[in-house]
Amino acid sequence: MSEYIESETIELKERFTDAICREIVAFLNSDGGQIIIGVRDNGEVVGVDNIDETLRKISDIITMRIEPNPQDEIRSELKFDNGKTLICIKISKGVHNIYCQKKYGFSSGGCVVRIGTTCKEMTPEQIKIRYEKNFIDDEYMVKKRSSMGNLSFRELKIYYAEKGFHLSDSSIESNLNLRNKDGQYNLLAELLADRNNIPFIFVKFNGTDKSAISERNDYGYGCILSVYEKLKSRLQAENTCISDTTVRPRKDTYLFDYDCVNEAVMNALVHNDWTITEPQISMFSNRIEILSHGGLPHGMTKQQFFDGISHPRNATLMRIFLNMGLTEHTGHGIPTIVRQYSKDVFEIADNYIRCVIPFDEKVAASIENVGLNVGLNVGLNVGLNKTEKAVLALLIGNPTLTAESISEQIGVTKRTIERALSELRRKGKIERLGSRRDGSWKVVG
Repeated sequence: MSEYIESETIELKERFTDAICREIVAFLNSDGGQIIIGVRDNGEVVGVDNIDETLRKISDIITMRIEPNPQDEIRSELKFDNGKTLICIKISKGVHNIYCQKKYGFSSGGCVVRIGTTCKEMTPEQIKIRYEKNFIDDEYMVKKRSSMGNLSFRELKIYYAEKGFHLSDSSIESNLNLRNKDGQYNLLAELLADRNNIPFIFVKFNGTDKSAISERNDYGYGCILSVYEKLKSRLQAENTCISDTTVRPRKDTYLFDYDCVNEAVMNALVHNDWTITEPQISMFSNRIEILSHGGLPHGMTKQQFFDGISHPRNATLMRIFLNMGLTEHTGHGIPTIVRQYSKDVFEIADNYIRCVIPFDEKVAASIENVGLNVGLNVGLNVGLNKTEKAVLALLIGNPTLTAESISEQIGVTKRTIERALSELRRKGKIERLGSRRDGSWKVVG
């Protein structure tokens, strides 16, 4: 079998043609790759005869036919295989957001990306966003038009009113840059609107992979500030606590470090590239994963990221979260996570950042064994009757259960469960988070 196979990062060419310019642009606009001249599509090596002339033509393409000039991202090398000479054009991912073939300009015909083993033309909208990121500024959210035309901001005004800012519809739109230069609502406005078309899924899986979903909740389609508050409440509800009351002072052990997970979620919201899709939160039996899209903001290095240097992709959105007191501009979030869990919890790629927070093994194991004797060895069930123990075990597994659903699972009346919940609260075993309708339970001791 030939060692040469076309892929997303390798293009084979039997001989030099002008089409190589298009291939180079596609690799620059994607994740880089290499073009090997002198090899047929089937991997057969035929070699290149006119080496010097071909190298000159390649140089002319690089210096004269691509914009912006990509000289620093491309190098050509000779390779020898069974007595035949090949030319390898090695192309790095472009440092600019977009490249084009000069004769077509920044149009769909001139701007292409590498998809699989082919080149695909960008849409005018994709070109516009990349171009503006590259040559104007990073505030693409302010420029990209909303997918909805009729937006309202009642919830946003309430948030600002609670902070002492009383804004009218017109002033909130102008002060927060919710319309683009053409007077249309922008992507930022859509994220902040009472109703929008943007989902935000929280998924729980059975086990350590995605083979079986146990629960799927959508907290989106509304103001991102409210979405964040709902996510915070959900994370607090999921953060099971096992308390050892046999020692003094009582020792509380949580499923995960809430502050770290909260920081990861906040970073995912304000640094996500919303032109791609929304962030994702996935919860497994042994970990929680927070995925944001777009990779590192343009110009930021991994070292700067881990050092906590603030370089938000969405500066206006970050300012709004700052104004609401939901985050700080101190850059302590990432260092906090690294200090608790190390750099290894981050997977940083060109088009995404994944943060994987592992669960405390002891607490996770107690959840897995919820139907057996959870808490007997750490004092959870001391002083409880049979019904209270059963209720507590179910709440450890699912803190969002209602009295009605618990009564159905245990086989007693709803009134009996309500009395058990009241006793568990009195005995300091559980606490209520949020309202009676939308809240959840927290097992504390």
